[in-house]
Amino acid sequence: MIRPYTAVGLIPTVRGIRKREDIARNLNHITHMVKAAAWLSSLDLPVRLIALPEGALQGFNDEVLDLDHVSFARECAIDIPGPETDALGVIARQFDSYVIAQAKAHHPDWRDRFFNVGLVIDPDGEVILRHYKVSPLFPVEHSVCPHDIFDWWVEKYGMTLDAFWPVVDTAIGRLGIMMANEGSYPENARALALNGAEVVYRGSYPHPATGNELFEIQSRARALDNNMYVVAPNMGTYYLDAASDIPIDTFGGRSFIIDYRGRIVGRQDYGGVSTYVAGVIDIEAMRYHRDTAQWDNWIKDLRTELYQILYREPIYPKNLYLDRAPMKHQEYRREVIDKQIALMHQRGIWKKSSYE
Repeated sequence: MIRPYTAVGLIPTVRGIRKREDIARNLNHITHMVKAAAWLSSLDLPVRLIALPEGALQGFNDEVLDLDHVSFARECAIDIPGPETDALGVIARQFDSYVIAQAKAHHPDWRDRFFNVGLVIDPDGEVILRHYKVSPLFPVEHSVCPHDIFDWWVEKYGMTLDAFWPVVDTAIGRLGIMMANEGSYPENARALALNGAEVVYRGSYPHPATGNELFEIQSRARALDNNMYVVAPNMGTYYLDAASDIPIDTFGGRSFIIDYRGRIVGRQDYGGVSTYVAGVIDIEAMRYHRDTAQWDNWIKDLRTELYQILYREPIYPKNLYLDRAPMKHQEYRREVIDKQIALMHQRGIWKKSSYE
């Protein structure tokens, strides 16, 4: 039996990096944050899960500054495992907790490329899961994702749920990762659920989407639709680099822990400072609900033969970066976004606005 426990999501102040060595400052900040967050949160139930939001290690300077992909891969991306994950492993061991984090990282088979990788570290300090983000923030994020090199990825890893949405079975439940924009698409959460996920990490999401409630609505819907917990810490104050003295609340707060019925069990609205969110995870209650509900344990009723019709025709182009580096912002808008919108009109899925 898995006893109820507390999950903590950090909301750190982050400095965007210009070189890999800059990560050390963010890691030092995170280490001090965990001490306060885990100690105070454990006054309720023991803390067994600590989640860092996307961007906590490196920030988002590759996106904000529209940096060259190859340069960032060489100068700023990390290796997994590596010194940075070793430092997170120390935290996991010290607090006897699982740590979920994210980093722009190398893949051993792809020189001069970086991927957006979510990872789970166990209480022994070992990396036990890696998830390669399948839905980057398409207009601005330069990360390569598996669909961008789809043919190669399938040849190496197979065409399976584990190849794209891995889940790890642990002493605190089955853990999966759905970073930021991945949660904007119901299919990613459903894929994790169909692969057995019980607690899913989702972070971060920028303002004004947080203030406009997109982050909350999506996260609660993904939890409810799939009867799973969603741990969704957002970022705190952002500094563009190590030397900057200008703090910006780019993300707008609103961090959550959401239960399997879509209810918020941990909430932190503030994001303009270093803080955290905490809430109780009850895996056995969730499993009991899945086992006994007649109606709102939805996945048992999926009519999969019907839903396959939805995806017969491809929409977003695969293998976009099989033979080239990811595009910068303006080229991506011209070569991908504008063409995708035109495709929706050509197929009659969308009707063109009279405003244009």
